[in-house]
Amino acid sequence: MRFIRFSKQGSAEPKTGWIYEDRVGEIEGDLFSEYRRLEADTPIENVKLLAPLVPGKIVAVGWNYIDHAREFDREIPEVPTIFLKPPSAVIGMGDGIVLPEISKKIEHECELAIVIGKKARMILPEDAYSYVFGYMAANDVTARDLQKSDDTWTRGKGFDTFCPLGPWIETDFEPADAMLTCRVNSELRQMASTRDMIFSIPSILAFISSVMTLNPGDVVLTGTPAGTSPLEAGDVVEVQIDGIGRLVNPVVKQAATI
Repeated sequence: MRFIRFSKQGSAEPKTGWIYEDRVGEIEGDLFSEYRRLEADTPIENVKLLAPLVPGKIVAVGWNYIDHAREFDREIPEVPTIFLKPPSAVIGMGDGIVLPEISKKIEHECELAIVIGKKARMILPEDAYSYVFGYMAANDVTARDLQKSDDTWTRGKGFDTFCPLGPWIETDFEPADAMLTCRVNSELRQMASTRDMIFSIPSILAFISSVMTLNPGDVVLTGTPAGTSPLEAGDVVEVQIDGIGRLVNPVVKQAATI
């Protein structure tokens, strides 16, 4: 099933919903506990898709594809490399990725995102999938020059708009061998299968939950394959995951301040 956040035409109020064929229905209640689906009676073209959720935290994994680690001359990690992105970085389908003036090299990173469905702490790998609510496409936008110059990745990964998520949460998805692609202006830049990940989803979730508690609605980014490349204002970035869908975002200049 596909779950969304959306706003109707003429209203800025975000609503939680579900998709049936090409129509949208609202949801009453808490998506991660008890909820009720209302009739899917609104054509999907009559709503604006928002980021599917506002996560409590975003935990990301670095260097999780061998080819990506090698293109940056990194050794293959023995344990997952994790870092945090702020929830303020989240944008949804069609929202602009803003290029901060302070950076001269901003790059795309297509990724599979996991949505946590229930509280997870010290979980075992064999139990990991029972804590997963669903999956999304993600773009871990990175100011590469700042990432390399700083001691930590917080600034390079944390600008507003640097975490597009969407287009929805897909609960009926098999993550073991799904194709990820990233295109910029329709030109293929990244392509890989999730089977190429160094650390599997169960091992990632077990490792992260040994460090911190994962709560319902938290998001885990599972790493990007090789092929990251610079973005410029006017570009259009498309992240597609077979079995989930396509996440599209334009790239825009930072607005001038007065």
